[in-house]
Amino acid sequence: MKGQVKYYLCCILLVSAIGTSGVKAQILYDSTAVEIIKLSVSHIYNIESEKAREEFSEIEHLYPDHPVIYLLKGFMTYWENYPLIPGSPECKVFEENLRSCSDLSIKKPYSENFEAESVLANICARGMLLMFYADNDLTFSVIPLAAGSYKYLIRSFDIASAFADFSFFTGLYNYYREAYPVIHPVYKAIASIFPHGDMKKGLNELEKSARMSVFLKAESYGMLTWIYAGYENNFPKALSYSSTLTDLYLKNPMFKAYNIKNLLLLKEYDQAETIIEDSRKDIHNTFLDAQIMIFNGIIQEKKYRNYPLAKQFYEEGIGAISMFGDYGNDYVGFAYLGLSRISGYMGDKASEKVYRKKGLDLSAFKQIDFD
Repeated sequence: MKGQVKYYLCCILLVSAIGTSGVKAQILYDSTAVEIIKLSVSHIYNIESEKAREEFSEIEHLYPDHPVIYLLKGFMTYWENYPLIPGSPECKVFEENLRSCSDLSIKKPYSENFEAESVLANICARGMLLMFYADNDLTFSVIPLAAGSYKYLIRSFDIASAFADFSFFTGLYNYYREAYPVIHPVYKAIASIFPHGDMKKGLNELEKSARMSVFLKAESYGMLTWIYAGYENNFPKALSYSSTLTDLYLKNPMFKAYNIKNLLLLKEYDQAETIIEDSRKDIHNTFLDAQIMIFNGIIQEKKYRNYPLAKQFYEEGIGAISMFGDYGNDYVGFAYLGLSRISGYMGDKASEKVYRKKGLDLSAFKQIDFD
C-alpha cells in the first residue's frame, strides 16, 4: 500500500503518546485512562468493535473533547470500515474527526501547556490523513498536507529523542526517506526537502522496536513485513514478522492477507490453504474475501496445475476487488500476472504479453510476481 508508512507513523505516535511515562501531558498522568486506551487500541486492531467502543466510552467520559478522543474516533472508523473508500459516508466522518483532532491540538493554551501531547496528537491525525490520501492516489491532497506537517514532524524528533519507544519512528524515517522515493518516483520531489536517512540504521531501529517495545509490536512487525517483502526481497524474514503479527491480531484482515501472501511467495501452499480455510470462520471482510479469490488462483495454478480453475479464480477476484479502487491494485496485478502465465502455458503469446504488462503496471513491487 502506498500509504502504509503514514499509517504506521500514526500508530506509533498514538501509542507512544499514551504509553510514555516521562512526557508532561494531560492524559498521561491518569494510569487508569492509559490502561483503558491500551485495551481499546488492541481491540481496534483485532476488529473487536464492541469491546473497543465500551473502552472508548470510558475514555470519552473522562476526557471529553480531548484531541486524542477524535484521533481514536478516526482510528476506529478506519478499521471498522477497512478498507475505507473515498466518497463514502464513513470517509467523511473519518476526515472530520482527524481534522478536529489536528485543530484542537494546536489551540492555546493546550498546545503550550502540554506541548508533547499536542504535537503527537497533531502529527497522528495528519499521518492518518496522509495514509488515506496516499492509499487512494489522492496526490493533490497529499502534497499540501505533507508540506504543512513538516514543522510538526521536526518538532516530534526533538521530543522523541528522549524515549526508547520512538526507535520505531526514527527507524521508519531513516529507512523510508531513502527507499520510498526509489520505488515511488512521484514522491522524489517531496523527499528532497527532507534530510537524508540511513536504511541500515532504520532497519536496526525497527527490529529493536519489534524485539523490545511494549506498545509498538503491531506497527513494528507490520512495517518489517512490508519492507522485507517489497523492498528487501527477503521473503523468509517477511514471513517471520507477518506470522507473529497474525498471532497477535487473529481477526485483522490486512495482517492475514500479508501472511497468506508471504506463504505463497515461499511456495508454502499447504499452510496457506489452512490459513485461508480458518479465515473463512474467523473474519468477515469482503476485501479479504476478494484477496482470497486471487490467492486461491495462485494455489490452483502453482500447486494443483489446474489452469482452468485458476483462471476462473483470477477473473472472479479481479471483478470482486474492483469495488475497492486503488486498495486492490497490487492484488489485481497478481491476478493479471497469473493470467499471463496461464496464457503462456496455453501458447497464447499475445495475451501473455498483454496480461503481464497490466500486472506489472499495477504492482507496487515488480519482483513480487509469484514466478
